[in-house]
Order: sequence, then C-alpha cells, then structure tokens
Amino acid sequence: MNSINAMPVADARTQKVISDDQAQFFRENGFLVIRGVLQKDELTAVQRDMQALLELGAQGISTDKDFQYGKGSKTGESVLKRIEYVIDKSDSAKALLAHPFILNSVEKLQGNNFIPTWDSMVIKMPNEGIIVPWHRDAERPVGCTDERPIFNMDFYLDDADLKSCLWVIPGSNRWTVEASKERCSREGFSTEDAIPVPLEAGDAIIHDITVVHGSPSGDGNALRRTVYFEFRPGEIELEFGPHNKDYLKAKQQVLQACIELRQQAPYACEEEPFVYRPTGELEIREAKKPSTFRYPHEDFWIG
Repeated sequence: MNSINAMPVADARTQKVISDDQAQFFRENGFLVIRGVLQKDELTAVQRDMQALLELGAQGISTDKDFQYGKGSKTGESVLKRIEYVIDKSDSAKALLAHPFILNSVEKLQGNNFIPTWDSMVIKMPNEGIIVPWHRDAERPVGCTDERPIFNMDFYLDDADLKSCLWVIPGSNRWTVEASKERCSREGFSTEDAIPVPLEAGDAIIHDITVVHGSPSGDGNALRRTVYFEFRPGEIELEFGPHNKDYLKAKQQVLQACIELRQQAPYACEEEPFVYRPTGELEIREAKKPSTFRYPHEDFWIG
C-alpha cells in the first residue's frame, strides 16, 4: 500500500458513522481518512475562531503555557506551533467536539463510556513549517489487555499538500515498543516505508496514538491549522489512568455541555444530535454543568 487512493475512505457527508470495513481498516493500520466532516458554515466558524487564537499567539505570549513555540524552518526564529485547550477558548470548538458523525464513530470504536481527553491546535506557519519527527503520541498502558484503540481525531482547517501533510507508517500501531523506538530514532525524515496523507480543508483523519507518524519541515509551505481531539475508553482510564476519576467525570460534563451547545449552532439545526449514554461506574446519574471547559491534566494526573 503506497497511496491514499488505495485506502478505504469514510465520508461524513453521506455516512452517519464509519462502516465496519472502515473500522477494521483503522484497527489494522492505525489511521483512517474522513472526508467532509466540516461543511461550509461550520468550517468557516472554526477557521475564524482558530485564526483569532493563532493571531493572538503569533504576537508571542511567553507567560501563557497554552501557547507553544518552536524554531521556524526558514528563518530559525521563534514561531507559534501549538495551542492547548482550544475547547475552552472557542464556542465553535465546543460544538465541533459534539459532531454526531465523530461521536458515533468514537462510540463504535471505543464503546459508550468513551471520554474526550486532550484538545489542541497544531500549526504550521506559512514558509516556516516546523518538522514533526517520526513519533508515537504515546504508548498503551502497561498491562492493559483491552484491545480498544486510543486515538486522536485530527480536523484540517486548511488544505494539506505534500509540503505540509501528515505522513504515516501503516500498521505501525501493531509494532512493539522497541520496533517503534528504533524506527523513530533514525536520522532525517525518511519516508521509504510511509505514505503521505494529503487532505482538503474540512477533512479529518483518525490516528491511533501508537501509529508512527510525522511531517517534514516546510519549504514554501502554506498555512496548516489542525485541531486535535483525543478520546480514550473510560474503562481503560479508570484502571490505568493517566487521569483520575474526577477528571473523567468533569470531561463527561464538558461533553454533555458541548452536545447541548452544538444544537444551538445554525449549521447543526437539522442534525440528529448524538446521545451520550455511559453506563456502569461512569453512568451519569445527575446532569451537571461544568464549572469550566479547561481541566489541566496535571491537576488530575495519576500516571
């Protein structure tokens, strides 16, 4: 497999959830492309709000750790590369978290007790695209025999061509820790065993936290803004962390609030809203509004 054209691709414009075949491809290869998740009005809203955050961060906010910087590939100067907790900073990001196709698909892969964990935006500034070396986002918890995947949903707000797109190594989510470390330790950004995943604005990709991926430094690259939401099966979090139960309950409140907020968005008025029905130890017995949409990971860390 050496081309995105050879892969199954989901389409949020015609599907309510990923198919069984698409889900199986994801489990085997560690990623899946989804076309048309953000349509015109929603895409415009998220682009607008994320651009406002980008412009704020581009001014340089050295005292706010939510705004992170790196060395630009062209000038070597400090450029914005990442913004954390974007759900807290934007109503359109809150509504995006509640996208029915996305949550239906997360539930299909992780079960009804899934929890939204991380949320951020990664940026490749024009002509300054910072290299993202080959890496895994994280390893699965030691001793965990639950085979349900932990993954990110990556929402592309700009076209991503070969100068800025994600590269993945299909099937590397099934490698051993040692094999992934060896591959990621090689010098340079070699792509002999990888494929590029060019996308259009509004598309998304699911990628497993253990799939080996990265992107080269920009050389005349256009702006690329990508919003990332991570999801984890609640049962795995309860047993292994890295967050405690208070965090899981708080993020359930966030998700419920985002589902309600999305129903007020004009671009979502004809949708069938997702219904979140966790059970067992994570059952929601009393609905509560979150006190905030920003729950710092370190305040709830047990890892």
